[in-house]
Amino acid sequence: MKKTLALILTLALSLAALTGCGSKTETPADTNTDNSAQTEAPATLSGSVSTNGSTSMEKVIGALSEQFMADNSGVTVTYDPTGSGAGIETASNGSADIGLASRALKDEEKAGGLTETVVALDGIAVIVNADSKVADLTVEQIGKIFTGEITDWSEVGGDAGTISCIGREAGSGTRDGFESITGTKDACKLDQELTSTGGVIEAVAGNPNAIGYASLSAVEGKNTVKAVTVGGVACTEETVLNGSYAIQRPFVLVTKTGETLSPAAQAFFDYATSSTASQLIKAAGAVPVAK
Repeated sequence: MKKTLALILTLALSLAALTGCGSKTETPADTNTDNSAQTEAPATLSGSVSTNGSTSMEKVIGALSEQFMADNSGVTVTYDPTGSGAGIETASNGSADIGLASRALKDEEKAGGLTETVVALDGIAVIVNADSKVADLTVEQIGKIFTGEITDWSEVGGDAGTISCIGREAGSGTRDGFESITGTKDACKLDQELTSTGGVIEAVAGNPNAIGYASLSAVEGKNTVKAVTVGGVACTEETVLNGSYAIQRPFVLVTKTGETLSPAAQAFFDYATSSTASQLIKAAGAVPVAK
């Protein structure tokens, strides 16, 4: 009798287990997709982005703009190489989305409602004619040359000849950076004052007694001019990044403090300052700061 009851109990338990398993069958409610919860695909980015300013940033902005437009076919990015001073002004008055400056903003410019974002660092190469015997100068010697205290190449190890100083126009970020570091602010005696980096390079290339300064990114690969070492340190990406090269300055994106950029301009700004853009910035001859 006990064996019979045990058998009946075992059968009852087995049946209950089978019934429980069957109850786990998915219902239509489990498999239906709630269309209201689906996320919509992001809208395609479109519009235009205007940048204006530093001529020294031409290669960097050109490379970034080209790739950004390739990735966002509905966006046009324009660049107007007017110089740092003009670029800062366009950011201030709203005639450009993003101003470009190859120098840090001054305190009064920040107080006037502008924000700087460093996108890269750039060495300012001190250049002489390709045939010059001068290979190295100290910051002090460079300062004395540009203020007229040293007037002949023979005083700094070169062949005899009157030194001809070539520089940039007032308002240039390259000039501002160069003069600030060499202690020649408002004291340079220039034989030529030119409005572009390319113009300075061409002038030095065409004059065996000339000396000038230009962005590292513009000088690399040129065989018509020679970049001298400064205090024994060459102007390279590595020495700029580690700070051992003395004459360097930032490449800056200038925007109005507290104002929202258009979606296209904000997307370009975010791209330019991201680590994704680092290789393009390097290829353009500057030193990216994004990690």
